[in-house]
Amino acid sequence: MLSKKFTDAVEFARSAHGEQTRKGTEVTYLSHLLAVAAATLEAGGDEELAIAAVLHDVVEDTEVTVAELVEHFGERVARIVEACSDYTGDDPSAKPPWIERKQGAIDHIATADDDVLIVALADKTHNAMAIADGSELAGQEYWDRFTASGPETLWYYRSLLEVFDRRVSGERTARLAEAVARIDQVLAQQMAVPSS
Repeated sequence: MLSKKFTDAVEFARSAHGEQTRKGTEVTYLSHLLAVAAATLEAGGDEELAIAAVLHDVVEDTEVTVAELVEHFGERVARIVEACSDYTGDDPSAKPPWIERKQGAIDHIATADDDVLIVALADKTHNAMAIADGSELAGQEYWDRFTASGPETLWYYRSLLEVFDRRVSGERTARLAEAVARIDQVLAQQMAVPSS
C-alpha cells in the first residue's frame, strides 16, 4: 500500500523538475518518473523503492541535493537516488564527458545492490523503450536530440543489458532486451538509407 509519503515524493519531483520535458518532446518529465515508479512496484519494490524511482533523476537533473533527500525521504531513498545518478556535483560544467559517465554507470550496476538494480532496470528499460519508439517515428534526425550518436546509444544499452542479464533473471530483462533489439534494427535501417 502506498502512503502519503509516496504522494509527497511525487509532488517533490513535480516541483523540482518543474517544466522539464522528455528530450525533444512536449511530454512532461514527470511521465517518465511515474513510469519508472510503476515498473519498480511491478517488480516487487516496496514504497521506499517506488519513492526512489520517482526521485531517481532529481539530484542529477535539478538543484536538489542528496542531503535534502535524506532530510525529506530518508537514507535508503537518498542512497538509491545517488546510486542511480551519473553526476551528483554542484557544477554542471564539471560534468564528465558522456562516455565516461555512461561507462561509470555500467560499472556501478555491475556491483550495485538489489535496491539499486530494481530502480535502475526500470529506468533504463523505460528510457530504451522511449528511444526505440522515438527513433522509429522520427527517423535519423531523432538522434540530434542527444549528446551521443545512435551507435553510441546502442553501445550503452547493449552494455547495460549484458550487465543486467548477469545480475537479474532474464524474465525481468526481457523488455530491455526487446528495446535494445528495436534500437539496433532502427539504426541498421537508417544507416542503410542515404540521408537526404
